[in-house]
Amino acid sequence: MIIDIHGHISPPPGAGFKKYPSPPSLWDVDGMVETKAKAGIDLTIVGSPVGAGAMMPIPGVDNYEQPLSLIQAYHDWVGEQIAKYPKNLKAYVYANPFGGDEMLAQTAETLKHDGYVGLIVNTSVNDEYLASETAGEFFAMAAELDVPVMLHPPAKPVGSDSLADYRLIEVLGRFCDVTVGMVSIVWAGWLEKYPNLKLIAAAGGGALSLLPSRLDIAFAPAHWLAAPGGPPPGVGAGGPPPGVGAGGPPPGVGGPPGGPPGGGDAAPGPPPFLKQGMNITRPPSEFLKLVSLDTASPSKVALAANIEVYGVANVMFGTDAPPLMSPLESLVDQVNELSISDEDKQLILSGNAQRVFKLDV
Repeated sequence: MIIDIHGHISPPPGAGFKKYPSPPSLWDVDGMVETKAKAGIDLTIVGSPVGAGAMMPIPGVDNYEQPLSLIQAYHDWVGEQIAKYPKNLKAYVYANPFGGDEMLAQTAETLKHDGYVGLIVNTSVNDEYLASETAGEFFAMAAELDVPVMLHPPAKPVGSDSLADYRLIEVLGRFCDVTVGMVSIVWAGWLEKYPNLKLIAAAGGGALSLLPSRLDIAFAPAHWLAAPGGPPPGVGAGGPPPGVGAGGPPPGVGGPPGGPPGGGDAAPGPPPFLKQGMNITRPPSEFLKLVSLDTASPSKVALAANIEVYGVANVMFGTDAPPLMSPLESLVDQVNELSISDEDKQLILSGNAQRVFKLDV
């Protein structure tokens, strides 16, 4: 069995929704099911990262200004597709994590409907990552509901105004938004505060497999804290400076600067940013190991790196199809050609998704 945790569908023209420029494959649900069946994909979990909005940046269109009634109408349409294909489709509920109490209440209510198995949100909202305290109520809700959250790049990722070509926004801007957005979530402490959160990074997690060591250096920046004669206790020994991981600065930060023995000019002291408290008490790499990643990347190197760094149990098969519906077989082959056991391949293709989404299929 193969479960695809990353697909998208949209209402067709004439369904009563405003149509924005989009690939026709997004509203060909019948064709999607048939094409995936031919590729051996039995079940797809679909969702819209823009609700009833536009995935292509369009001047004057703000996806986050959609009325709740429109978002509910979109979910009603998706529910109809699930009812038509109960063995082939499950779905995510779209939410704006900064949308406020009414948005969150509607999201939780929609999730009760048959066929909805998780949530889908953007890794940034109008140039703001989810490290913001404004996202706190969303993460609290996701933890309480105990459902997976697909972290998907938005139509307009952070910095996209600097990318003139839309194709670069698609393949580069969104890739980077997942990378920085996921790190921001870890750094903000949401996984420490809510350890049962089930977060899934789309686009193969962006560049997350390259970052654990670099992030751990940032967590305990010995090059900023070292004093004449050696670094403070704990720095360079696998842990943060005393007090940094516990929500406060290291000893001496914020107090009078020290001076060299025997007098002379005072040492400049640590930079101001080290006076800031931190929201995590353990190295970021430990929290990244709690995040799942999909296989929606054309890079065999990236897939192998994700498995090496985060383990088979944290990788789930995903195609990002629709919109791109070919060649689906190559994405399946990419998993089957991995130098891992057949049992581990099956975990990636379906077993992990069955566990994470609590699927009885």
